[in-house]
Amino acid sequence: MTSHRPFCTCWPGATLWLTGAPGAGKTTVMTGLARRLEAAGRRVHVLDGDEQHTLFGTDLAPGRVRRAADVQRVGLVAEVLARNGVLALVAVTAADATQTDAVRRRHTRSATTCLEVHVATGSDRADDPYAAPARCDLTLPAYRQSAEESVTELMNLLKRRELA
Repeated sequence: MTSHRPFCTCWPGATLWLTGAPGAGKTTVMTGLARRLEAAGRRVHVLDGDEQHTLFGTDLAPGRVRRAADVQRVGLVAEVLARNGVLALVAVTAADATQTDAVRRRHTRSATTCLEVHVATGSDRADDPYAAPARCDLTLPAYRQSAEESVTELMNLLKRRELA
């Protein structure tokens, strides 16, 4: 038997999209944030890029094409969750801004908040297909602060936006 904790339904749904190069610490920060939000009674759902293949299966498309499709799939699920009052926490690397821009447009069409947070590594890797976003709602300098400090910055962002 699973016990269910009551969640506050007084907050609007939203998507908080953590983007950054592979290995930047997105999952670690997102997991810490989810724990803190759940402890406060916030209804959250985690969508982790490392687990997306389990959710959606694998395509036969080449790497970059598959990753773009994965971003759109996760973006759709996040938007549906957010539109229905859940705070969707997403940690997925998008190779370029066109992918996350499409996710933002989907959220805009449904009048649902979508915040993008760049988890910065402090160095650019030439072999990495990731390009940091030109505009985002917050940049976390994960290379010079602890995961807990990053979680606190995210909580402050959510509070400023009246989402927590």
